[in-house]
Amino acid sequence: MPGPPGRAAAPDLPMPDRSRLANPATTSAPPTASAAASGGPPPASPGRVLLGAGEPEPPISGRPDGFATSLESKRITPRSPRAALEPDHVPLPTRPSRRARNPLVIIGNAIFTALVLILIIVGGAIMVGKGRLEAAGPLQEDKIVSIPPRSGIMDIAELLTREGVIDVHRLVFVGGVFALKARSDLKAGEYLFPKQASVRDVIETIVEGKVVQHQITIPEGLTSEQIVARLLENDLLSGNIKDVPREGSLLPDGYHFNRGFTREQMIQRMRQAQDRLVREVWERRNPDLPLKTPDQLIVLASIIEKETSKPEERTRIAAVLTNRLKQKMKLQSDPTIIYGLVFGKGTLGRPLTKSDIAQPTPYNTYVIDGLPPGPIANPGRASIEAAANPARTKELYFVADGTGGHAFAETYDQHLKNVARLRAIEHELKGEAPASEAQPPTSAPPPRAAPAQRSKRSASGSREGGAAQ
Repeated sequence: MPGPPGRAAAPDLPMPDRSRLANPATTSAPPTASAAASGGPPPASPGRVLLGAGEPEPPISGRPDGFATSLESKRITPRSPRAALEPDHVPLPTRPSRRARNPLVIIGNAIFTALVLILIIVGGAIMVGKGRLEAAGPLQEDKIVSIPPRSGIMDIAELLTREGVIDVHRLVFVGGVFALKARSDLKAGEYLFPKQASVRDVIETIVEGKVVQHQITIPEGLTSEQIVARLLENDLLSGNIKDVPREGSLLPDGYHFNRGFTREQMIQRMRQAQDRLVREVWERRNPDLPLKTPDQLIVLASIIEKETSKPEERTRIAAVLTNRLKQKMKLQSDPTIIYGLVFGKGTLGRPLTKSDIAQPTPYNTYVIDGLPPGPIANPGRASIEAAANPARTKELYFVADGTGGHAFAETYDQHLKNVARLRAIEHELKGEAPASEAQPPTSAPPPRAAPAQRSKRSASGSREGGAAQ
C-alpha cells in the first residue's frame, strides 16, 4: 500500500525463520577473505540465513496467526484522567429473586435484626447494671434504717436513697431486686447496713431478714405487775397488755426481739419459757419433796428467790423450807408478809413492824401453815432448780450474817447465837453498845412454840438480815 506523498514507505522488517532459529546445531561460518576484499555480500552458507535474503517475511499486519490483532487489542487509547477512573463496563444490578421479595422473609429479617439489637442492648445493660450493683456504697459507717410494714419496692428505694444507704438511681435498685428474684421477699423491719454496703449487699440483707436484735432483761424476783410495767416502759416494743399475767407464770430472763415486737408477744414468750422449764424440772425433782404439784414448786421457788440473791445459798434455803414443811413448822418468811400487804406492787416502802407480822393475810406464813396460796414473785431458773433439788441438810433456821449472806443452824440454840452475833455487828456499825435486852435468852422454847429473833427487811422485801423461823 503506497504511503503518503512525499514520504517513502518504510518496508516491513522481515522476520527470521523460526525453524532455523530453533535448530541449535546450525552454526554460522566466518566470511571469506575474497568477499571481504571485494566489498560484496558474503556468500550464503548452508548453516545461516540472513534477513532480507531469499523470500521476504510478510508484514505484521498481514500475518495469519493473529499476532497483529492481539497487539491492536492491547493498544492503549489515550483518555482523560476522569475517563480513566470510570470503569469500562458497569454491570447492571441483578433483580432480587421472588423469594427474597416475599413479605414474610422481609418481616423475618426485620425481627431477627431487632432481636440482635435488643440482645446487644440488654447485654450491655446487664454488664453496666452488674457493675453498679456490686460497687461500694456511700455509707461511711454502719447505719440502722427501719423499713415500715407494707412498703413497696419504690418506697424502699426512696427510703434507702434518703438515708444515704445507696446513691444509685431507683431503677438500679428495682432492677437488682428483680435480677435477684427478691420481689416478694423484701421484709419490713429494722436493718443494720454495714459500711460501704453495695446495692447487692443491701438487697440481700433485707431479703434474709437480718433485722437488728434488741434485748430486754427481766430480773428474777419481780412480780407480774412489775414485769408488765417494765415492758410498757420499753419504746422498742409495740402494742398494749390486756391483763396482768398470773403471778409466777413468767420466766425472768434476757429476751431478744426486733423493733415492733408486741408486748403481748413478749408476755407469751415468757409464759411459754416458764411452762417448758417447769415441766423439765418437775420431771427430775427430788422424790422426797413435800410438794404435790408443779404449782407448789413455783410457790416454794418464789420464796427462795425473795430470801436470797446469792446463788450458792439457794439450795440451803430450799432445804430449810422443805425441812420445815416436812416437820409441819410454819415457814415464817418475811417476804410472804410483804406480798400479803402490797401484793403485785412488790415493795412496802418501809421496814416491817410487829403489827405487820401479826396481821393475818392469806400469804403471811407467820400466821398460816404450809405454803401460801400462790407465788409471791416470778422465780428464775436457779431458784426453781433449787426448790426441786434442795441440799441434803437438817437445817431449820437461817439469819443474816451481816456480810450479805446468811448463817444457818440446825437447832434453835444455834440460831439464837447467830442472831446475837448479828445484833452485835449492827450495833458496832452504828457505834452503839449492845443493849442487854437484845441478848438472846438462855433457854429457848421448842421451835414450834416461839419464833427466833426477826431481822429487818428492806422496803423491797429483800433481806437485810433475815431469818426463817
